[in-house]
Amino acid sequence: MRQPSVLVMGGGVAGMSAAHELAERGFRVTVLERRAIPGGKARSVPVPHTGTAGRRDLPGEHGFRFFPGFYRHLPDTMRRIPLPGRPNGVFDNLVPATRLEMARAGMRKVVIPARFPTSLEELRMGLAAAIGNLLGDPGIPALDLAHFTERLLTMLRSCEARRYVEYENLDWWTFSGAEQRSAKYQLYLADGLSRTLVAAQARRLSARAGGYILVQLLLDLMRPGGRTDRLLNGPTNDVWIDPWLRHLLALGVDYRLGAEVTGIGCRRGRVTGVTVREAGATTTRTADHYVAAVPKEVMQALVGPALRRADPLLGELGRLQTRWMNGIMFYLRDDPPAVPGHSIFIDSPWALTSISQQQFWPDHDLRGMGDGAVSGVLSVDVSEWEAAGELTGKDARSCTRGEFVAEVRHQLQVRGVEGLDDGNLVTAFVDTDITFPNPPHAGVNAEPLLVNTSGSWEHRPRAVTPVDNLFLASDYVRTHTDLATMEAANEAARRAVNGILDATGSREPRCAVWTLSEPLLFAPARLADRVLFSLGRPANGGAPAPTLASLSPD
Repeated sequence: MRQPSVLVMGGGVAGMSAAHELAERGFRVTVLERRAIPGGKARSVPVPHTGTAGRRDLPGEHGFRFFPGFYRHLPDTMRRIPLPGRPNGVFDNLVPATRLEMARAGMRKVVIPARFPTSLEELRMGLAAAIGNLLGDPGIPALDLAHFTERLLTMLRSCEARRYVEYENLDWWTFSGAEQRSAKYQLYLADGLSRTLVAAQARRLSARAGGYILVQLLLDLMRPGGRTDRLLNGPTNDVWIDPWLRHLLALGVDYRLGAEVTGIGCRRGRVTGVTVREAGATTTRTADHYVAAVPKEVMQALVGPALRRADPLLGELGRLQTRWMNGIMFYLRDDPPAVPGHSIFIDSPWALTSISQQQFWPDHDLRGMGDGAVSGVLSVDVSEWEAAGELTGKDARSCTRGEFVAEVRHQLQVRGVEGLDDGNLVTAFVDTDITFPNPPHAGVNAEPLLVNTSGSWEHRPRAVTPVDNLFLASDYVRTHTDLATMEAANEAARRAVNGILDATGSREPRCAVWTLSEPLLFAPARLADRVLFSLGRPANGGAPAPTLASLSPD
């Protein structure tokens, strides 16, 4: 019997996840990826012209990869990507970070544990660091810490309906009560954590989305065996994306690089084909079913009048907001000692976060790359591109490439980062998605990051659309994960594949989809809150509580 064909638009984490699940179930799958390198935003790239004397080019990244402990969908997929010598496939290439560092200009660094203590000594030292540091150098008042804890507990005690009706329509700044708290509370807990971890501003981020992800990270820290932070043990494509692509090809997937979708045809509520630019020619490709696994801004440009009529929510994509969160890598002659985990530069104007990579790459000798002089890599994410810098006075979007590199370097050095002096710095690599301004033209980011602003949930489509043969797999789709992450992209892909299985009447097993962790300790409180909420109205004076079916991503 002929298996249905599926055309997947986009070859990043979402597209590869959808192709993986479909191919395992016998579908004929074609993936169209516009770039010359697989992996989408997760890809790593060779830094051009850095390899000499037969050595490979230095590894560059879109930004460092971060795999929190609460992820379930992506690790499940990674375990099914075979790799010689790895019983759990490429999942075994994830290694834990043990510490998280918060740094501020002129202050002693705050170091707290990034995993549940594995010994009594680690427990003692971890508690001492977490309590002493937060109450010490940062000077966060004890009442403020108690208030922040109460806000997170309130999120856990609240029923699902209240979260979607009330907290979804509040920004994180308001929900956290930041306006009435100390400046340190605002800097560290309200604004700093949100803009650094999810490239968002506290005054715009949905309290439901931002608060619940923070809760998940804290639950990871409190759970025996849990950890808030895991990283890959090498450049992303080396240890994950390339083995994944080899597995997809072995499953029969036709993964086509350099194939850009430029249009989607729609007639009578069905996709009729997609226009593809490939190898200098434009053609039309058809399939039985289609999965759009491209970012919001790309899909928005592809949605024409016929698609908008068939699915009005596709016409709402313009309401969803994006921000920039992109990486820069500094290559060092000597690799100075660094915290074994991420460093958050809490007061940096550009919301910098960094990690020293080489300590997590034991099998990748950097001296065998580039010109042989590099032994350390400091990978930095820039999350705030609209604030004035300390050195140039310009926002990041307005800087030239040289000004951008100099400004990031300056902000790190004044916050105690070692090894960036002229004698130790070999070179720097800036994410190739960034095109720096060439007056009168402004800077451009080819791949911005979706931000879950307050009230945006209602404008986001589901993975299964009203268009008979079109399914969505991207981080703007409604998911339980509900944040612009690789985990959300993988979950969305699973939902799209389940929609195809239902549409074809397939007897193949459905992809597993998990909810986020909800501690049983708070179940009675959530049940009681559901009753109370159904008897009244949301805090913002809106309509009575909707049914859970209307709130669910399913």
